[in-house]
Amino acid sequence: MVVVRETREGWLYLLLRAYNHWDFPKGMVEPGEEPLAAAIREVREETLIEDLEFAWGEVYTQTNPYSRGKVARYYIAKTRTSEVSLPVIEALGRAEHNEFRWVDQSAALRLVSPRVAPIIEWAAGYIEPRQSTLDVGEASA
Repeated sequence: MVVVRETREGWLYLLLRAYNHWDFPKGMVEPGEEPLAAAIREVREETLIEDLEFAWGEVYTQTNPYSRGKVARYYIAKTRTSEVSLPVIEALGRAEHNEFRWVDQSAALRLVSPRVAPIIEWAAGYIEPRQSTLDVGEASA
């Protein structure tokens, strides 16, 4: 899931690093689970973020097949949470990810692999055109 947070400096994207690979929170859909519910669950399990808002609807995009035919589906969700936790996964005995970063679009594009870059560009097409609610609030103050 592409998780974004609005700040006075602009939109920030949440990226997670596993080894040397940066990506968004994602994981497998469990039997009987809807893809959106799986994406929400994975964000919660990997970051402890629970306040996801689908400000752009339930739009999604998918990657082309990669790594033994896997296809990743990405939704876009907004959060107000800035603190991210990388909890220990009991089955692994460690956190699933080594690091997280909130980054702007250009930094995100520098960090991710060519497989993930189109996801950032797709999400930015929804996120960036919207007028910032922070700007609107400041203009009327």
